[in-house]
Amino acid sequence: MRVLICEDSALLREGLVRVLEDAGHQVVAAVADASRLDEIVGETAPDLCILDVRLPPTWTDEGIRAALGLRARRPGLALVVLSQYVEERYAADLIGASAGSLGYLLKDRVADVSEFLEAVQRIAGGATVLDPEVVAQLLSRRSRDSRMQRLTDRESSVLALIAEGRSNQAIARTLHVSEGSVEKHITAVFQKLGLEPDESGNRRVLAALAHLEHGTTPPQTTTPQTGADR
Repeated sequence: MRVLICEDSALLREGLVRVLEDAGHQVVAAVADASRLDEIVGETAPDLCILDVRLPPTWTDEGIRAALGLRARRPGLALVVLSQYVEERYAADLIGASAGSLGYLLKDRVADVSEFLEAVQRIAGGATVLDPEVVAQLLSRRSRDSRMQRLTDRESSVLALIAEGRSNQAIARTLHVSEGSVEKHITAVFQKLGLEPDESGNRRVLAALAHLEHGTTPPQTTTPQTGADR
């Protein structure tokens, strides 16, 4: 995988380079600010871009604005945004505008190298990965959503497994039903949550966030997983 890093801390920047290269990835550029980011992305054609939320010259929202700009101009580019702590407003802006592979991780996550590399790999593969602390703070002040009460127990179970990042095939295995049944349940979930079809493909992520915010999961029969499901 070709990776571009935009991080003002020299120590963290070099650490990311080492971790990624040791894992077999190619770091095509590692820069300290976003002043030439779009130009460098055009020159190096990375598969994934890692950005700090706060970058020079003001160390406020340069990184998040750069990420939003990249997403608008290059929707196919996978993005990983790193933050020292949860920037609730920035996280909400990025998630709301996102139509592609996205990660919002706290910098502490990098300390667990294997977990960080797994997250990067999943994001590059098309997943949306949000740090649990980011999710918790985004959802902490909101009230229960009455839409969730419209779901049947089986639909709630399917939604809970979507929130875990399970594929339709994995959900079918877990609930001992056909993939066709899973697809019908997911369609019903989208309809009851008012998530209309669009070109962004974000309905699955929005449904998962609704579950994390408001959902309660009914008892269900599970089977051991054999490998990661995206």
